[in-house]
Amino acid sequence: MKVDADNVPILAGRSLRPKDAATLLLIRRDGPVPRVLMGRRAQGHVFMAQKWVFPGGRLHASDYRIAAASELSEDTAVVLGRTAPAARGRALAAAAVRELFEETGLMLGAPGQGQTRSKEWRDFLATGHLPHLAPLQFVGRAITPPVRPRRFDARFFMADADHLVSLDPTAGCGELDEIAWFDWDAAAQLDLPSITRAILADVAERLTDPARPIPYHRFDRGQHRLLML
Repeated sequence: MKVDADNVPILAGRSLRPKDAATLLLIRRDGPVPRVLMGRRAQGHVFMAQKWVFPGGRLHASDYRIAAASELSEDTAVVLGRTAPAARGRALAAAAVRELFEETGLMLGAPGQGQTRSKEWRDFLATGHLPHLAPLQFVGRAITPPVRPRRFDARFFMADADHLVSLDPTAGCGELDEIAWFDWDAAAQLDLPSITRAILADVAERLTDPARPIPYHRFDRGQHRLLML
């Protein structure tokens, strides 16, 4: 079977419809240079095994219904609204916070009480916190190429780590077998998927130029296209 540059199988025939997903880049600024949180996907995964990625995953229905301690800033909501209706954009932001907690144990939250019947949010709410959406900045969008066995329409968010309840990650759900903070030079030496490398480079520039246009990576007729939002 053929594989692409990320060692992911290339499929022939009809492509899958991409599923909405959200990813979160956490930035630490408490040292001489900024650092970003990354995790290595466990060996057993069908998709991107052993690659270093940002915490993230697909959107769930419960992400639409979850209460929050704070809502997205107006600026973030406006630019995110260029890629999705307001309710879906807000749900994607909540999904990024939830996936961070599931995969690393780190909580972007604030004290508050909520109720849910969904298994996705049960453990988060049990800590006595609600998701804290105000710190999130929308920094990128990417749609997986049509030839992939799994496809995602991913929105990338960024937040400063000083909004976390704690800076100490845990083993999380086991999806990531190693979690660590890296400066940009060290992160660039990791085994990264191509889109992760592209977003990482753009965010490095964004830290000094917050007004940069937001990249949108997509594929038309097999060709990579970089648009701006």
